[in-house]
Amino acid sequence: MRIALFSDTHAAHGQIKIPAADILIFAGDMTHCRTSLDVSDFNDFLKGLPHRHKIVVGGNHDQMLARNPDKARRLLSAAVYLLDEAVVVEGITIYGSPWHPIFNSRACDAFALPRGKALKEKWDLIPAGVDILVTHTPPAGILDQDGPVAHGCSDLTAAVAALKPRYHVFGHIHRHHGMVKCGATSYINCNVQGDNGALRPALLLDYDAGKLLDYGS
Repeated sequence: MRIALFSDTHAAHGQIKIPAADILIFAGDMTHCRTSLDVSDFNDFLKGLPHRHKIVVGGNHDQMLARNPDKARRLLSAAVYLLDEAVVVEGITIYGSPWHPIFNSRACDAFALPRGKALKEKWDLIPAGVDILVTHTPPAGILDQDGPVAHGCSDLTAAVAALKPRYHVFGHIHRHHGMVKCGATSYINCNVQGDNGALRPALLLDYDAGKLLDYGS
C-alpha cells in the first residue's frame, strides 16, 4: 500500500509533484481559504488526480473550512474531509483533526485553541485502533522546531504515545520535513514549503514497509 502525503501548499497545489499512490492524504493549509472559491479550486485540483482515495484535513490558514464545516464538506466533493472523525480505507483506519495551539499574531488562526484543556479535549476524541493519525500541528518535540521556538502540542504528544498509531502525519512547521520513528509510531512532517520559496514534492510512504520511497524527485 502506497500513500502520497503533503500539506501547506498555500495555493501552490498546481505546482507540487505528487506521486501515484493508492491513497492521497493532505494535512492542511490548502490556501488562505477565505472564500468558497478557494476551496472549490483545491477540489478541482483533487478531481484531476488519479488516486482512488483522497483524504483532507484542515489547517490554520483554512479559514473557510473553520467557518462553515458543512459547506466545506460539500465543496470538497473529491475527497473525504475529516473533522475529528475517522474513515476506514483499504482496511486502514485514518483519523483526522485540524486543531493546533494558537500560533502567533501574524498567522491565520483557523482551528486555533489555547494550550491545555481545550486542545486536550480534542485529542481525547481520538479513538483507539487508529492506524494513521492526521493532524495539522506536530506533536511537541518532534519535527516542530522553527528557529528557537518549538510549536508542537504537548498534549498531542501524550495522546499519540498512549494510542500508538502506526503513523502520525502532520505539517504546519515548514522548517522540518521527513519521517522519524519514536517508539511504536513513525512521525511524518509532509509540508511542501522549502527554503527560499522552493517547493518540495509530496512524500510517498510505503505503508507496509514503514519507509518513505524515492520516486525520482
